[in-house]
Formats: sequence, structure tokens, C-alpha cells
Amino acid sequence: MNEILEPGMLVRHPSQPDWGLGQVQSRIGNRITVNFEHAGKVVIDGREVFLLAVFDR
Repeated sequence: MNEILEPGMLVRHPSQPDWGLGQVQSRIGNRITVNFEHAGKVVIDGREVFLLAVFDR
């Protein structure tokens, strides 16, 4: 699922709902950098976490 993510897309972390909405900054291989509302910039290992794409707020 993470392979559809592109910079600018909005996502949520499935096990960290308190981080709020995140915006994908980059995806290089399995490394996904996301800027979350309440957690700041986080680098996610896409092999470990499947981010949830948000298409409507």
C-alpha cells in the first residue's frame, strides 16, 4: 500500500493516532518521511508500518 504514497499526500499512522494528520515529504524505497501535526518530521520504515492514506478530511 505504501507504494502509492507520493509527496504531498495526507496520511495517518495506524498505531499513533495522537500524531494527527501527516503530509508525505518523500518516499525513497521503504523510507517514508512524513511531517505530522503533533509529532513533527518522522521517518517511517515502510516494511514495518503501512500508513493510511487520507483522501478526505
